Amino acid sequence: MGLIIGLVFVGVFAAIALPLMAAATTPSRSAQQAMVTLDSAIKAETSEARDQIVDLRKDEQLSSIPWLNRKLGSFELTPYLSKLMDQGQMSWSAGRLLSLSAACFAIPAYAIYLRFETILPALGAGVVIGALPITYAVLKRKRRFAKFEESLPEALDMMVSALRAGHSLVAAMSLVGRECPDPVGGEFKICFEEQNYGLELKEALDNLVGRVPLQDLKIVSTAIMIQKESGGNLAEVLDKTSHVVRERFRLKRQIKVHTASGRLTGWILTLIPAVLGLGMYFVNPDMVSILWKRQIGIDLLWTAAGLTVVGGFIIQRIVGMDT
Repeated sequence: MGLIIGLVFVGVFAAIALPLMAAATTPSRSAQQAMVTLDSAIKAETSEARDQIVDLRKDEQLSSIPWLNRKLGSFELTPYLSKLMDQGQMSWSAGRLLSLSAACFAIPAYAIYLRFETILPALGAGVVIGALPITYAVLKRKRRFAKFEESLPEALDMMVSALRAGHSLVAAMSLVGRECPDPVGGEFKICFEEQNYGLELKEALDNLVGRVPLQDLKIVSTAIMIQKESGGNLAEVLDKTSHVVRERFRLKRQIKVHTASGRLTGWILTLIPAVLGLGMYFVNPDMVSILWKRQIGIDLLWTAAGLTVVGGFIIQRIVGMDT
């Protein structure tokens, strides 16, 4: 009796459960067609076709080393570094950046400690040299943002011309993505492709502002969304927005010209103590080495370094302008 019940159960399971499992694991016809289309686009051999392809897939791998990738995933600083690499269009991963910074810190610090047998100069040199890779990434990101900000008014003028010629906003963004050079063209092309893949205009613009967090671009995004909600002449709105962006850019350039002397003075006053101390060490090492061989000298060095950094920061804030 038990054998018969078991055979009936197996038969019912094979007749009902297995077809359902097969149907769940087999991709639908539309999914298969989408995969074939994407594969054919990615494998396109002509350079013209490859130029039209924008890879929207997100690479979340932080390092090619598995255990380091798991460790970096638990750090709160890692997403910021990954975003910094993306905004600067650098091919580095967060793990590579941290490894390079650690090597730049450890090797000079150990070499200086072996030479002078003092921990404080070794740590100072290690911190300065170890910060160079991150500083390079920040400068590259800043340079790319400056180039984007400079080219944004021309992109807006192109969108205005396309809208007045009868094109839609999406078609105007596609035109900017094709005709404008990077970084403006690349970012607007990604925004256009995201809309083609089904994102709402607001989400695509929010992603664009997230990738390029500039105040001028936030103004453009806000103007487009307000016009979408309230209606009106979008070409006129973007034309006025382009004028505002140009005026902001001109004002910032003018302020930089007027504050150039103050910014240079700030850098000179910040670097003079370190340069003067290094020169005095080469002239008379025994006199300067008292600073890190006695406790009161170490305390004075830490106090002087802290006050120098705070003073330089205050000077830069005075002569700078928040944009």
